[in-house]
Amino acid sequence: MRRREFISLLGGATAWPLAAYAQQPTASVPRVGFLALPKSGVAEIQQGLQQLGYIDGQNIAFEVRSVQGRLERLRELAADLVRHNVAVIVTEGPQSTQAAREASDTIPIVVARMDDADAQGFVTDYSRPSRNITGLSFPTGELSTKWLQLLKETLPSGARIATLWDATGTANQLRTIEQAARSLKVDLYMVEWRASEQFTPAFSAAQSTGAKGVVILGSPVFSAQLIRLAGLATRHQLAATYTYRAFVEAGGLISYGPLESDPAFSRGRAAYFVDALLKGAKVAELPVEQPTKFHLAINLKTARALGITIPQTLQVAADEVIE
Repeated sequence: MRRREFISLLGGATAWPLAAYAQQPTASVPRVGFLALPKSGVAEIQQGLQQLGYIDGQNIAFEVRSVQGRLERLRELAADLVRHNVAVIVTEGPQSTQAAREASDTIPIVVARMDDADAQGFVTDYSRPSRNITGLSFPTGELSTKWLQLLKETLPSGARIATLWDATGTANQLRTIEQAARSLKVDLYMVEWRASEQFTPAFSAAQSTGAKGVVILGSPVFSAQLIRLAGLATRHQLAATYTYRAFVEAGGLISYGPLESDPAFSRGRAAYFVDALLKGAKVAELPVEQPTKFHLAINLKTARALGITIPQTLQVAADEVIE
């Protein structure tokens, strides 16, 4: 049942062969680097640039680098983009943005999508970025409070709730949800995940504490594993919330966050920033943009499998309910 009217990240690109991107570029065309974006994200931005008149191999060239799931390669790949004299580096998430910033403090960096760019220290003023970073950001620090509220309304009174957080990039969300737990009087159990670890032990740890639900904090790594995380949550009998609608489609219980169809959140919007920079605009002249719409989706089929009754008030408030 739909009442109004999403998916994300990290993926893989060692350096996808340029042969896959039409003809070879000449030395005079500007090069745009992509650092650790999923293939779908690169394609969205390239399509946006094509609509703005850019043709690969003629008036633009693409340098695509991917970590293939190995975050420790980010610095090496960022430095490689700098050696290739790219005019702009496009990133996604705090990990790749940090690597790009460490590699160069002069090459403009366009963030195709990131949580809390200000809280993570990349931008001090959204309206006039003072460093070499601009792009799109969304407020997961605030959203994490909403995710916790949704689970509190859904689960029995006093139920323990766990939160899964990516230790490489969700510190602001963690601080916010800890504050919210104290305010809402929720018994919150922290489960820390690091890049070298598997996901199954994290969900087992949450289940072993007696938690009935889990808030999965925003992370590029988590977004790339939506289907897996939704399945693990259900398998461990945990009601789970996450940012993206695709999580609910994959079997997660609740999602609340921006829609990819919102122009202010679409990765394709990053093409606007790249175009402006290639035409001579300064980073400070390109304000960081934030999403304007937020979407609440609920999976009633998953609720029934977990033995949970979703309050009618939440069902009415939802933008989408999957039966």
